[in-house]
Amino acid sequence: MRRAILAGVTTIEHGDYGTPEIFKMMKQKNIALCPTLAAGDAVAQYKGWRKGIDEVPDNIKNKRKTFNEALQAGVTICMGGDVGVFPHGDNAREMEMMVEYGMKPADVLKSATSINADVFKINETVGRIQPGLYADIIAVQGNPAVNIHDIRNIKLVMKDGFIYVRNK
Repeated sequence: MRRAILAGVTTIEHGDYGTPEIFKMMKQKNIALCPTLAAGDAVAQYKGWRKGIDEVPDNIKNKRKTFNEALQAGVTICMGGDVGVFPHGDNAREMEMMVEYGMKPADVLKSATSINADVFKINETVGRIQPGLYADIIAVQGNPAVNIHDIRNIKLVMKDGFIYVRNK
């Protein structure tokens, strides 16, 4: 991670071996972390860990620790979960774990939208609801800024201003 940071990368994925010093460097150089919490969780379960029943594996404990160290250092957090390690369509799993591991729901929503757009330098077309940007939005029942699980209650999907899904 240190070599990547010194080489000038924009993001670090996973961050499993980050330290407070590494996260401080990331903050100073404005390098974002994409923690991929759900990927490690899924792999541990594929290996036999029964979440909520068995003792939490060391790699999961470490992931929670390093994620919190990154948060404490003020590192910009992206949202991406290595979808494909777990079933496609379950992307909300990453967002829920980000909250479970200590991030505020409203901050997770920002990570998945405006922060991702900023980090990936596509913020002139997506990432916010404002004139001139693509009208890519969802509407959900509930308030995911308070209860992140509400992000799963999708009622409407709009892409480029066209409604593709409307659930009653």
